[in-house]
Amino acid sequence: MLDCLRHLDDAARRAAYDNTSAVANSAAQLADFEARSAAMVDTTAAHWDLPYGMSERQKFDFLGAHPGAATLLFIHGGYWQMRHKNNFRFVVQGALENGLNAALVGYTLAPQATLTQIVQEVRDGIAAVRAHALQNGASDRILLCGWSAGGHLTAMCLDAPGVVAGLGISGIYDLGPIQHNYLNAALQLSDDEVQGLSPLRLPVVNKPFVTAYSTAELAQLQAQSQAFAAYRKASIADAVLPVLGADHFSILNALASRDGVLLQALLQHA
Repeated sequence: MLDCLRHLDDAARRAAYDNTSAVANSAAQLADFEARSAAMVDTTAAHWDLPYGMSERQKFDFLGAHPGAATLLFIHGGYWQMRHKNNFRFVVQGALENGLNAALVGYTLAPQATLTQIVQEVRDGIAAVRAHALQNGASDRILLCGWSAGGHLTAMCLDAPGVVAGLGISGIYDLGPIQHNYLNAALQLSDDEVQGLSPLRLPVVNKPFVTAYSTAELAQLQAQSQAFAAYRKASIADAVLPVLGADHFSILNALASRDGVLLQALLQHA
């Protein structure tokens, strides 16, 4: 378990996890992500915004038409209370260029949903993507990946049927610190949720998992990934992948690029 930072004042606890403030050009990077994602809608044949549940955000995208190929499925971040899958569509470009199919799954955000509900929604979304892949001639093999809060959701859903490997990018694996900082205002994590929804406190899922993080991001985010990688390596031969010089946002380019180091690490399991 990680230090819950309770010995720090509120400002210091906020700063320890405030990625947007820590990266000076975060707004510009997010705007670039949105523009690149919008361009994909105009240039890429895909099934957009397919529903897998009743709520507005319970939708997924499915891109590609590669018979028999695996599907890279991306889960967006935003501390379970921000962002939208549509703004991260660009991250699957490299997967498509490497002959994979690709998908993105959305989910209801806190406080409209608890973290327990969010995890279940993502599991339902994975099942829907897998069924859609089979219906369209693809393999049912899912390469699951996610960024920030999506890294947490990837680790929580690694045991889902069809998932053959996972990639967590700058993820959160112990919710203890989250329960004691500003992020909990929307999440309202219970003690049971901290224990039962922290991958660092749960039995290791015996499937390959790449733990990736940026060497230029917040120390607490790096510590989350380092602790989880060490925890898993005690049971299974996993890969840990520090991305030199990247920040919490620019690291996604190493997934979006055809030759990106994160994509290539996941492709080993395709």
